[in-house]
Amino acid sequence: MTGIKTTGEKKLMFFSGRAHPELAEEVAQQLGVGVVPTKAFDFANGEIYVRYQESARGADCFLIQSHTAPINKWIMEQLIMIDALKRASARSITVIVPFYGYARQDKKHRGREPISARLIADLMKTAGADRILTVDLHTDQIQGFFDGPVDHLFALPLLADYVGDKVDRKKLTVVSPDAGRVRVADRWCDRLGAPLAIVHKRRDKDVANQVTVHEVVGEVKGRVCVLVDDMIDTGGTICAAADALFAHGAEDVIVTATHGVLSGPASDRLKNSRVSEFVFTNTLPTPAELGRDLDKITVLSIAPTIASAVREVFEDGSVTSLFDEQ
Repeated sequence: MTGIKTTGEKKLMFFSGRAHPELAEEVAQQLGVGVVPTKAFDFANGEIYVRYQESARGADCFLIQSHTAPINKWIMEQLIMIDALKRASARSITVIVPFYGYARQDKKHRGREPISARLIADLMKTAGADRILTVDLHTDQIQGFFDGPVDHLFALPLLADYVGDKVDRKKLTVVSPDAGRVRVADRWCDRLGAPLAIVHKRRDKDVANQVTVHEVVGEVKGRVCVLVDDMIDTGGTICAAADALFAHGAEDVIVTATHGVLSGPASDRLKNSRVSEFVFTNTLPTPAELGRDLDKITVLSIAPTIASAVREVFEDGSVTSLFDEQ
């Protein structure tokens, strides 16, 4: 007989970057594991240093890092952490990206533009990632950018059930803020048994974050409208859509989004909006000033969903089965 037989069991290790440690701790708690102690700091010139305090040799490693502001720093830190795991002889490296940076740059709209979402996938693969686990990508096609398995999780059950339990479903109308979100909004309709409406908008391609709303397609008068989107950045699109719904006689508007980016003027726009409630998940940390001053923001935890998916991946189960009822 040649070779050596081992009887060792699989080992799961959970790692976190510094971008959103609160979410990492929640996921680890759901899994019943601890976050591996990691020494990480910035040199004076901004370079990042990372070293794990425990051996990762032969382990199935799960590394969570959400791409929040400053986004380029945290993406770079995640790439360095992946590289460190690869060089530490990890058995497998699954990268958990609750919010996937640069996802809006998923295709060329005009000549001489990058496809940055593909670049991020290439960087992760080159660094050593074997699998990506992410939540509500801006477009489904991004899954094809990574040369390996991509587990695409959805916040729809979490968000839709929250709204469905709070609002009289007979008065509810699900609203897509643009044509691109219609398929997602349609899934909401199926889950809540509500009709669909669409806000038709046009974006100025030469001016970032500037939207002009034209009309509302569907019956919203006297209805409680729930606007569904994947992310809210500056808040311009969603607040303009809400204004259009109120102008067409909506009784109330609730806004839901998986990712609360909430940058720039978002704070003032949300505070001054007639929207009664903004519902997000905690894929990204909520800016301190909003969480402190704005009582109409509700943040739901995505940690149980991520933890369930991690457990399925580790145990060679089915991530898809988590969302079969959709």
